[in-house]
Amino acid sequence: MNLHEHQAKEILGRYGVPSPAGSLVSRADAAAAAAKSLGGSSWAVKAQIHAGLRHDAGGVRLVSGTEAAATAASELLGKRLVTPQTGPSGKLVRSVYIEQAVGAARELYLAILIDRSQGRVAFLASRTGGSDIEQRAQAEPGSLRHLAVDGDHGFDLQAAAGLAADLGLEGRAASQAVEIMAALYKAFLELDASLIEINPLALTHEGSLTALDVKMVLDDNALFRHKDLAALRDVEELDPTELEAQRFALNYVHLDGNIGVMVNGAGLALATLDLLKQRGGAPADFMDIRPEASRDQVAEGFRLLLRNQDIDAILVNVYGGGILRCDTVAEGIAAACRSEGLRVPLIVRAAGTNGELARKTLMAQGVAFTPASSIGAAVASAVEAAGREAA
Repeated sequence: MNLHEHQAKEILGRYGVPSPAGSLVSRADAAAAAAKSLGGSSWAVKAQIHAGLRHDAGGVRLVSGTEAAATAASELLGKRLVTPQTGPSGKLVRSVYIEQAVGAARELYLAILIDRSQGRVAFLASRTGGSDIEQRAQAEPGSLRHLAVDGDHGFDLQAAAGLAADLGLEGRAASQAVEIMAALYKAFLELDASLIEINPLALTHEGSLTALDVKMVLDDNALFRHKDLAALRDVEELDPTELEAQRFALNYVHLDGNIGVMVNGAGLALATLDLLKQRGGAPADFMDIRPEASRDQVAEGFRLLLRNQDIDAILVNVYGGGILRCDTVAEGIAAACRSEGLRVPLIVRAAGTNGELARKTLMAQGVAFTPASSIGAAVASAVEAAGREAA
């Protein structure tokens, strides 16, 4: 689950991570009063959307004077902001965060995430922050510092001090950097986060550190432990289809291709998407049916695929085993086809428990489909069918 910048800063503030004073407004006429109450003479007016690179798209405005703050808010609110992370349709700006402007002597990058190659929580840091951090890290791999945390021994103050020194920090700033890293590590564990990124982490002219922008992503699967955090979800920011999928306990992510995909198991789903891309296909979604899914949940998931007008073919790749059987998936597909109709080619690979029964179920209920005996054959058929339909 993504958090907005203002939410992430408020949460990290409880852990001792400093950031400039700010105020959230959803009406342009409230912006001037908000800026005045914050104090100072200049402010940053920031569009609150779940996407990065806002500054490059004009979503962050530095202004002087309260009336300029109101003007900037008016220009952003109600507009669709298009960044490389939003897609061409952009995202609607429903609120802006007005924050005291801070002069930075230097801008650094600091993040904490899960390093899956080592199976550890790790810090990433750079002497220079900014929106082009990913490109610079690729061009100069050595510019990005890495510090993995040993799960058995926990946060290492000495190692953190070494990372602060690598960032060129000294004295009070170096000590503060260690404090911030310790706070991030504590927050990361306690909040079940998957990413906390401060970019930039500003070194002010007075020699202190402050978080100018924060991105925080929480693990959806752990939200049952954090009812207060779950309440922060901004459903307006979610793709409507993804939101509908969540209602039926389906792991679904909308993509831009034309081949609908339904798979049971996240690993198998990722492999299926990779094979489709390898073959020249373009997946329209990631859909993982959970092991305990019912026939009705499968049916709702398949209806989401059938309603997507950009889809030219559908690939179902399921392996029966454990709780979920292939015939349960087939019954759900048949139910969806009865209510929605099947307008595109359907390719089904059903292996494992009741795979043959699944094929017989689909045939008995009049669902037109192409059976596939292997993943490779299923992928090849789906790519061919989608290309033929799109042509």
